[in-house]
Amino acid sequence: MNQAKRQTGIFITFEGIDGAGKSTHIGFVQNLLEQRGIKPVATREPGGTPLGETLRKLLLQESMHLETEALLMFASRREHIAQVIQPALDAGNWVISDRFTDASFAYQGGGRKLSINKLNQLEQWVHPNLQPDLTLLFDVPIDVARARLDATRTLDKFEQEKSEFFNATRNEYLRRAREFPQRFRLIDSTRSIEAIQTELREIIDSFFVETPSTSPSKR
Repeated sequence: MNQAKRQTGIFITFEGIDGAGKSTHIGFVQNLLEQRGIKPVATREPGGTPLGETLRKLLLQESMHLETEALLMFASRREHIAQVIQPALDAGNWVISDRFTDASFAYQGGGRKLSINKLNQLEQWVHPNLQPDLTLLFDVPIDVARARLDATRTLDKFEQEKSEFFNATRNEYLRRAREFPQRFRLIDSTRSIEAIQTELREIIDSFFVETPSTSPSKR
């Protein structure tokens, strides 16, 4: 994990295609940490700052050129890092974020077919020295994800995409997980909530030393 290098807070990201179920478990992890005496900074992308939330509305609803979309995502992320994520980590706090840069690779790269090389360049420009300590990737087959979305809410422009888009998005997420196995944990989100939360508890426990209520381990 990056913790041995940074010696500050822990940065956890939640990823997955729309309908994978990650949002169901963010609150669980937040409550789990609070039970351990840690009050994490909970945030999301796009968003997380006043500017980011304004950009979020545009990104989720408005049609735009693919490169404009990617640039706005990273503009929102730059502000998010500067105003929320980095200050929290530097203060020794834990940060849990609903999506981060892996989502740009999955959605703009995999789904929309933007050059991965261009995304790599944006990543190196916006946060060359910052990566999550842990990325929880919630994974389900496309038909399961679509059924969940159709049953729950009004869909934004990404959620309205066709199955081919989500297959490509999911495949890019899985490629990223293979590329960075040291920080990714692949969560089978077809299981019961109880089974998933048991696994999440075990993963979070691995960040603590023998006195878990007080000290996150330095990795």
